[in-house]
Amino acid sequence: MKSFTVSKNDAGQRLDKFLTKATPALPQSLMYKFIRTKHIKVNKKRAEISTRLCEGDIVEAWIKDEFFEKVQPTYDFLTAPVKLDIVYEDENILLVDKKQGVLVHPDDKEYRDTLIGRIQHYLYDKGEYDPEKENSFKPSLANRIDRGTGGIVIAAKNAEALRILCDKIKSREIDKQYLAVVHGVPEKKEATLEGFLEKNESKNKVYLTSKRQEGGLTIKTRYRLLCSKDNLSLIEVDLLTGRTHQIRAHMASIGHPLLGDGKYGRLEKDKKLGFTRQALYSYKLTFSFTEDAGILNYLNGKTFTVDRVWFAEELFGFRA
Repeated sequence: MKSFTVSKNDAGQRLDKFLTKATPALPQSLMYKFIRTKHIKVNKKRAEISTRLCEGDIVEAWIKDEFFEKVQPTYDFLTAPVKLDIVYEDENILLVDKKQGVLVHPDDKEYRDTLIGRIQHYLYDKGEYDPEKENSFKPSLANRIDRGTGGIVIAAKNAEALRILCDKIKSREIDKQYLAVVHGVPEKKEATLEGFLEKNESKNKVYLTSKRQEGGLTIKTRYRLLCSKDNLSLIEVDLLTGRTHQIRAHMASIGHPLLGDGKYGRLEKDKKLGFTRQALYSYKLTFSFTEDAGILNYLNGKTFTVDRVWFAEELFGFRA
């Protein structure tokens, strides 16, 4: 028999999700059987697969020791470089300026050097993250940015902060502004664009229409012209909805594709100017909570900015 005490970071999880991480050697089919037959209990009582765990709960597993055996751990994140541009950090969150070209999470081509790997390595070295002391939680990202886009990414150091951040992003209580360089000079210095977006999964590309089609998603994008030079314009963008490739596709749809955009722009010509990735940066983030944010209430009203965005400074001499 082995017992687990549910920590603060493990609270709120379903029992089966907790056990999957806490006892990786236990086959899922057996886990469900042991829960049904009361070989696994919570606070000495029968539990359901979907039972939500609370901090301080005792999970007891009356099963063979072989299911608790752990292989000597190896941590892939330790192979990631500890190279971070930190915008802000406290005991709950970390705001990181992700550079263009860095992947946020592993994919089928890049597994080790990712932003989340770098963050976990950084926190491990600081002594703020020890996988051996966690039953299931890992420092995690609350938002994502495309590999070719740069800007502020939010990481949560504990499970409570992660839950709150995800809720606030979903309810649009965290505002993000982007800087972008587009071809041409928009006729309107400031405008809110509206349309409908359809995604082609096989091509990883989106298409915009003026009328809603089946499966289409409403999108709204607000931009403000900051300055223009040599038939290029620097704009600030607010995402009023958050869809895949929204800024890139929406600006291209009005005849002003992003500089360096390989999907919606004029990449072959832009390469001659030295731009191989889209000139797009999530440079400003504001916490605008309208409802209680628990342990993160102290962040309400605070704005964080990346002062120097390379393409804005290089092309227009602009600094935030």
